[in-house]
Amino acid sequence: MFAGLGVWGCGGDDGRTLNPFLSGESDGDGDAETSSGDGDGDGDGDGDGDGDGDNASCGDGVVQPGEQCDLGPQNSEQGQCTPNCFIASCGDGYVYEGFEECDDGNPDNTDDCVQDCVAASCGDGFVQTGVEECDDGNDIDDDGCNSQCLPGTCGDGVVQDGEQCDDANGDTTDMCPACQLAYCGDGYTQAGVEACDDGNEDDTDACLPGICEPNVCGDGFVHAGVEECDDGNDDDTDACPTSCAPATCGDGFVQANVEECDDGNDVDDDGCANDCTANNCLQDWLVGDLACNPVHGPCQDSEPGYHWKGLYMQNNVQYACWWHTKNQGWNTTTNTNFWALADHFLLDTGVGTSKWCYSFASDPCQSGACAQGPNPASYFLQANVGAWGWCGGNPFESGGFVCIPAPMGVPCE
Repeated sequence: MFAGLGVWGCGGDDGRTLNPFLSGESDGDGDAETSSGDGDGDGDGDGDGDGDGDNASCGDGVVQPGEQCDLGPQNSEQGQCTPNCFIASCGDGYVYEGFEECDDGNPDNTDDCVQDCVAASCGDGFVQTGVEECDDGNDIDDDGCNSQCLPGTCGDGVVQDGEQCDDANGDTTDMCPACQLAYCGDGYTQAGVEACDDGNEDDTDACLPGICEPNVCGDGFVHAGVEECDDGNDDDTDACPTSCAPATCGDGFVQANVEECDDGNDVDDDGCANDCTANNCLQDWLVGDLACNPVHGPCQDSEPGYHWKGLYMQNNVQYACWWHTKNQGWNTTTNTNFWALADHFLLDTGVGTSKWCYSFASDPCQSGACAQGPNPASYFLQANVGAWGWCGGNPFESGGFVCIPAPMGVPCE
């Protein structure tokens, strides 16, 4: 009797047209009374007489018992009255056009159709499986789930809880490594600021804490396995010289009040003996193979007491010195005794000092003859002849010293 009506009842709060028969079943007489039967007259209550529970009358335009609506041929999956004669509602599996974006007929909010039949989207508060990693229903980027529905992570450019900074890169040598402000001891070497950073407080390893500098000899910290001592100074005369090994005879450093010298070698007959005592080896030296070249008075090629040679230590420098009390012509050519001496002691003939008209001394270094020179400068600058020696008097009363630094290890003989 209602098949001719295009619209049923009145509009509901959600805009949908509601069926006027929702409050009770119809018995077909229009009085809204509930029938004691099923409407098909056979008394079995199944509505269509076939016993299978299907509503065979749905679509006939008449709202039968068990139906909420029936628009006949206007029933549709997208319309107000569904093909099974129920008023369209969210969750019925039919997308009500104009009112629903989707309807998958289930209450699962992790698929692509969520609560209220809205298509899943980032920001709806539901985490879509396989699509989103998080969804907190807001567009705040620093609360652990950003506006792309991704968890906040170090390197995303957003400072999250627990981060001090985030420069959106993986560079651990800049001012923001691992999303924390760089500092000495964080385990990351900041370029241009730190030389090293091992992230610990151990001052015996290769990187010093607090300053992030390499552990080196002289810094006052003993580098385990590398140094035996480190007193933090450059004094080579104390118990821990700049080798950062305990001072010992033979290390090349003269320990104050302990050693007289230390030439760092095992040659016992040079200027410093192997027990680190001065080993001055003054010897009477005969002029040798070359003829005496007198300047004042006669001289002999071999005249004891007038020519002395020796090795001496001063300030841990070995000097070769010789003394001459007779006039003798000296120069730096291979035809002179000076050259022969220099060759024997491996000397650089362009350096050294000399003392004139001084009394003979068993250690010329004590008389100043070993001071760095030349003194006078003209002595070693003369190209050919540097006549020196006898100043008058008897042997040992006056004469001249020549002292030149000699390599360590050159023996007296």
